[in-house]
Amino acid sequence: MPRKLLLPYKSVFSHFRAPRGLHDSLAMNAARSGYRVFSANSTAACTELAKRITERLGAELGKSVVYQETNGETRVEIKESVRGQDIFIIQTIPRDVNTAVMELLIMAYALKTSCARNIIGVIPYFPYSKQSKMRKRGSIVCKLLASMLAKAGLTHIITMDLHQKEIQGFFSFPVDNLRASPFLLQYIQEEIPDYRNAVIVAKSPDAAKRAQSYAERLRLGLAVIHGEAQCTEQDMDDGRHSPPMVKNATVHPGLELPLMMAKEKPPITVVGDVGGRIAIIVDDIIDDVESFVAAAEILKERGAYKIFVMATHGLLSADAPRLIEESSIDEVVVTNTVPHEVQKLQCAKIKTVDISLILSEAIRRIHNGESMAYLFRNITVDD
Repeated sequence: MPRKLLLPYKSVFSHFRAPRGLHDSLAMNAARSGYRVFSANSTAACTELAKRITERLGAELGKSVVYQETNGETRVEIKESVRGQDIFIIQTIPRDVNTAVMELLIMAYALKTSCARNIIGVIPYFPYSKQSKMRKRGSIVCKLLASMLAKAGLTHIITMDLHQKEIQGFFSFPVDNLRASPFLLQYIQEEIPDYRNAVIVAKSPDAAKRAQSYAERLRLGLAVIHGEAQCTEQDMDDGRHSPPMVKNATVHPGLELPLMMAKEKPPITVVGDVGGRIAIIVDDIIDDVESFVAAAEILKERGAYKIFVMATHGLLSADAPRLIEESSIDEVVVTNTVPHEVQKLQCAKIKTVDISLILSEAIRRIHNGESMAYLFRNITVDD
């Protein structure tokens, strides 16, 4: 029986004519393949950072609609095809944190069910990052949020200056924790004329490592505020003290544990010389500003003639603008990880540093499969 001749793949379909419009469709799909950038919030204040990023990338913001129903439910509608693409969701966190979280979760799930290849969340300020430790009869809410994001469909996260770097361990997918310190250091060098006469200040011992990193990079002195006026997270009860001690508690016979002495803070002190110098207080978050205002008063009493506050995330909640305006603080410098245009209108001392450059470069490198090491050059764990 004669063997059949197997024609090459090309010759088999050499006489096949594609239906009209198929070539155009394939070309269109090829053009569309790649990545898209969406904003998970449709308000003008929250889309500003997303627009800055897309302008740097030379791309257009993805077409979507995010709004609240009359009953308070969040609805997300994706208005274009995302099949097989890398999708980056930019979500800045306004004052209504819980609504922002739901917007992000619903949009991620909508993109997942629309067959997006990868869904990367760009969350410059990660919400609930302060709730990353066990408290008395509490929970680690940050870990819960990490699990919810993974379940919704996120495959990667780009964030900036996590409150605790150990939060990266809560996630089951990659997390790129970028740093804002290069931009804040550049601001100090370019916008503070006499910065060589400055001293970097940590408003509590907890912030000493960050302040030391700034001081070493700028070749400046270091000062630390310590004493009874400070209240740190370590002073709060955690799960290891639960249940609380009760008077006349029953003790098991033969069980005699060493008695833990109660903490007593020393009088307020400033470790380091700030007299006749510019004091630059550095931290990662500035939210309730009472502690910063109190630190500024102490530094003023110790002889500092100008006081700056530098922070990555400017939440500036409640009466923060008014308190800053009435305080001894000369300038508060924050990045645009969180929208704060309203607060800037209320207080002229608030200045903004744009960090869209590093976020757009991170998006480009992740999509192209390039190394992220360039964005972390000369960055240490304490930055």
